[in-house]
Amino acid sequence: MLDSVPFSQVVIRSLLLGVLGLLCYIVVRRLRLGRQEERLPPSPPGHWLFGNAPPASYAYRQFAHLANIYGPIFTLRYGSRRLVVITRVEPAVDIMVKQSHNLVDRPRAVAAGEVISGGMRTLILGAGDRLKKYRSVLHATLQPQSATKYEPLQMQNARNFVLDLLDEPDKFIEHAKRYAASVIMSLTYGKMTPTSYSDPEVKKINLLVERLGSAMRPGAHLVDSYPFLKYIPGLTSELQKWHREELDLFSSQIQGVKERLARNEAYPCFATTLIERQEEFGLNDDELAYLAGSMFGAGSDTTAGVLPIVIMAAARHPQMQARVQAQLDEVVGRDRLPTFADWEKLPEVAAYVQEVYRWRPVTPLGFAHRATKDVTWKGYVIPAGTEVLACHWAIARDPDVFPDPEKFKPARWLDEKGQLREDLKFFNWGFGRRICPGLHVAERSVFINTALTLWAFEISEDPAHPIDTLAIKDGALAHPYPFVVRFKPRISNLREKILAHDE
Repeated sequence: MLDSVPFSQVVIRSLLLGVLGLLCYIVVRRLRLGRQEERLPPSPPGHWLFGNAPPASYAYRQFAHLANIYGPIFTLRYGSRRLVVITRVEPAVDIMVKQSHNLVDRPRAVAAGEVISGGMRTLILGAGDRLKKYRSVLHATLQPQSATKYEPLQMQNARNFVLDLLDEPDKFIEHAKRYAASVIMSLTYGKMTPTSYSDPEVKKINLLVERLGSAMRPGAHLVDSYPFLKYIPGLTSELQKWHREELDLFSSQIQGVKERLARNEAYPCFATTLIERQEEFGLNDDELAYLAGSMFGAGSDTTAGVLPIVIMAAARHPQMQARVQAQLDEVVGRDRLPTFADWEKLPEVAAYVQEVYRWRPVTPLGFAHRATKDVTWKGYVIPAGTEVLACHWAIARDPDVFPDPEKFKPARWLDEKGQLREDLKFFNWGFGRRICPGLHVAERSVFINTALTLWAFEISEDPAHPIDTLAIKDGALAHPYPFVVRFKPRISNLREKILAHDE
């Protein structure tokens, strides 16, 4: 009977059935999503099919603006994806902290996570056994008790940072990068000789970091929207090549540490700990190499971005700078250098640093989480599978918690006795179980450099070159564009005192 039906009619019927099936799928999906949208936080209007247009640039600033219209949390739809954005402190605490066990996962990142990183980079790794293993390793090696052992290394490099500022003040951004590169290479691989961003291996690692950042941009690679393309030969060949280059570089660094260990010439560092406890931690060779290698991008890039902001804030707010320096003079004096032992006696430095974090957050947009179970807040329901983003920039501008949010006011972090407040917090390093594991090391770097730099110099703005404090590069991490400041030594015989200091 079928043989009597013309072939063209069979094709037409098949196409009609296919179109009908597709329409039914779209209708059912739209009805299901429609029911979900009734419970989701409010959403700006968007295209019925494609949803909202992704921000072309500086998404965190647009999200801060949308918060004033749609409230503390709102929903954006990008095609079939749902993104709930959190922009105020209260929902950040209630959702990202108190319900963090339901937000451990990350959205799927095919290009950056699965192909380039081989599913082994901590930052964008989804929930699962590997993440649990990584977190246990990082907890054992980077927590406060472990982080203190890196303080002599950080002090040595902070002194070098001050000497660099003394010799070439105009290159302070490059000096911040040098500090960050030196510390992280020493901490990770035990390379104790001073390094800079011009060193070939550091330049190569930075190239890998830039590639990763580029791949993480929304819409950068079609494979993120259509994951099945990952299995089509040739379509991800460049990404696979980048992965091989990353793994080769990270593995070669670990091999160098192993060779120094065999000669009894290795300094204790993160890599030596991983190598010595590899079986205990349950790491294979590639995981070990990636766990150490990805430390550079996370550890170096953050510090290199924060230190110029510390300097920018001092130049733009001389009265705030003077308050810190007055306490430094009272506690430390001008005959010796501030050290880590002074930390608890310098709440003005601590408050200054906290305000730097809030004023110009390290990660202004934050990193998206993914709900593994339904999350509720004040009648709203964030369904499992939804992406959830706590926007640091917008949270830092919550007017109920941080009055006059655009002003740089370190005093907001101090109580009536001049001590650091315990009831005020900014989530500079992330949330819950995805909080940055290296935050204790990073906090120490920022503290000692802030204390030393403000102790050593009076920093001022050049009237001929006013600073645009919003001139921040648009990226995952905040790095200011070059700006001009003046450094005037406030300590007599500064060079001699820096060189004479013996940690």
